[in-house]
Amino acid sequence: MEANMLQAAGQAFVMLMDPFRLLMLFSGVVLGLVLGILPGIGGLAGTALLLPFTFNMDPYAAMALLLGLGSTTATGDPIPAILFGVPGGAGSAATVLDGLPMAKRGEAGRALSAAYMSSMMGGIFGAILMGISLPILRPIMLYIGSPELLAFAVLGISMVAVLAGNAPLRGLVAGCLGLMISMVGSDPQTGTLRWTLDSLYLWEGPPLVPIVLGLFALPELADLAITRTSIAAGSKQLETSVSGMIHGAKDCFTHWWLVLRCSWLGAALGAVPGIGGAVVDWLAYGHALRTEKGAAQTFGTGDVRGVIASESANNSREGGALVPTVAFGVPGSAGMAILLGAFMIHGLVPGPDMLGKHLNVTYAMVWSVALANVLGAGLCYIFSGQFAKLATLRYTLIMPSVLGIIYIGAFQGSRNWGDLWTLLIFGVLGWSMKQMKWPRPPLILGCVLGDIVERYLFISIQRYGIDWFWRPIVLVIFAIAALGLFRPLIADIRAHGGIKGMLSGFGKPRINFGMVMHVFMMGLIGYMVWEASHWNFSAKIVPLIVGGLALTFCVVSLLNEMFRDPQHVIDISIAAAAEEGIEKKIHMDVDSGTSEMDQKVVVQRSAIFFGWLLAFMASMWLIGLIPTVPIFVVALMRLEGNEPWKLVIPQAVGLTIFIYIVFDQLLTIPWPPTLIGTLFPALKALIPSM
Repeated sequence: MEANMLQAAGQAFVMLMDPFRLLMLFSGVVLGLVLGILPGIGGLAGTALLLPFTFNMDPYAAMALLLGLGSTTATGDPIPAILFGVPGGAGSAATVLDGLPMAKRGEAGRALSAAYMSSMMGGIFGAILMGISLPILRPIMLYIGSPELLAFAVLGISMVAVLAGNAPLRGLVAGCLGLMISMVGSDPQTGTLRWTLDSLYLWEGPPLVPIVLGLFALPELADLAITRTSIAAGSKQLETSVSGMIHGAKDCFTHWWLVLRCSWLGAALGAVPGIGGAVVDWLAYGHALRTEKGAAQTFGTGDVRGVIASESANNSREGGALVPTVAFGVPGSAGMAILLGAFMIHGLVPGPDMLGKHLNVTYAMVWSVALANVLGAGLCYIFSGQFAKLATLRYTLIMPSVLGIIYIGAFQGSRNWGDLWTLLIFGVLGWSMKQMKWPRPPLILGCVLGDIVERYLFISIQRYGIDWFWRPIVLVIFAIAALGLFRPLIADIRAHGGIKGMLSGFGKPRINFGMVMHVFMMGLIGYMVWEASHWNFSAKIVPLIVGGLALTFCVVSLLNEMFRDPQHVIDISIAAAAEEGIEKKIHMDVDSGTSEMDQKVVVQRSAIFFGWLLAFMASMWLIGLIPTVPIFVVALMRLEGNEPWKLVIPQAVGLTIFIYIVFDQLLTIPWPPTLIGTLFPALKALIPSM
């Protein structure tokens, strides 16, 4: 068996070294990096675009092209995440927490280099793990059913306790709200329409892409517009590209054990269908926070280990996702579902044949993933110095282009006007949460995993009854999840000297502006609970439980902040940090750069920023997206920064041409209807996007 595997691996490598196949691999890598850098676009659109071009290729060239793209999208994702705080995709949101603070310190080159190297190492490790484990894991994967998938999802949700940081109750409220948002739409059991607001757009629930971009991208750009500086304005000097790249690469080898652990975690979770890439980086980040020495004091403030953990897991999941796709025909991700289409085009049948007579093709896929990661990292290193310098540009030079691409990325959610409203609504929510110190990671974690938990819970009960709970793997995973959830509570009890100490330190009530978010959350969740109470039992049972818990946590958090003496909390935190064995908690989010500014100025400038977004949408509704882009660029650059025309005109023209060629002509995106296009149909043929 081992001899056959080695022989097949060797033959696959020789086949892949054909110049044409290498060219296809390189082409896929380049396109994957470009799509990864563009926020919200992702590799799914690119994979779908390339699929028809593989019709006349042999299986080796076709898989090289498609996997070259899919494997390197995650390599390009951290570039906008680190430089602008804008996740290139949902899988790089955790990179923002430490990558952006590093860029603000002038260490963008080091952060980017660490991201490239950890991505490459993680991708190679994921490919190796796939090559070794395919024959071994097949019988194990056959045993995994809906109860085990449910347990994995619950394990992911248990990370809310870690991602909540020093605000556990706020984190639990945000996590529960995310769970409820994930349930918006048609109930899969009864068909009941839940919280759809009579909108057809919400029948299938809001897409994840505009939610992620709204929560993590717009708040960072809003703070940039409020402070009116460059991203690295606060740093004394920008680390040179060469020294930064060397430093970042050394970091990955220094923390090689962290890279391996997170790569294994990413590959393992990538092999579980339904978990999704949007949660893998958060789980790896939480794992690093728990296990790395001194992480509680430095994560979230610009610790390179946070970048390494999330990016190594993010890239390794592609190799893991190939395992169920090749072995069972069950796609491990949306991109793998399209890859199955390529299988059918080329007469490949997932299952025993891929581990038998087509073993050469299987190992060619392994080699494609590994080589793509090497090529992708190499290309990124070549341009790393230029990328790092973007952090020093004035905000009026980078914001127009970034915002334009974000709007197009958000529109990829379902290609509906609702995507843009979702982006704006979650942008305001994300900025408000950031300003008021509410952790955003638990919210996105709940959005990703909520639907999975509810779906597999009903399937498990219908198929196994109550016996599903006693399956060995389920019991083990639930035990780990329970430990993760209750560990912070136990640490708090110890820090306060017992339960009696937790109930002390209360005084006269105090009211501050930060409590507005508590009131908003209670109002929103209370409304959702009231709505859910009118549904039938199967549709409302889970929403009512989650909503009830959210309201309880929110009320307790509000009362705690109103009546607990702040000095008592400070004294307890100092004592906890000094006592051995008790972790110091951190704020699991990027700190706002506007905390020292006058609040009136912050509110005024934030209103101006979100006013620009509304103006963009209004113009897009009136005349279309492509005609809006040059107007938006010119207006923002001239009115906000009074930039010279020699900079304004090239950027306006260049961005418009880029969007027209890439998104209108190549990706053929069906733009939303416009008012002028509706009133004057003849103009549709003259002006794109109408």
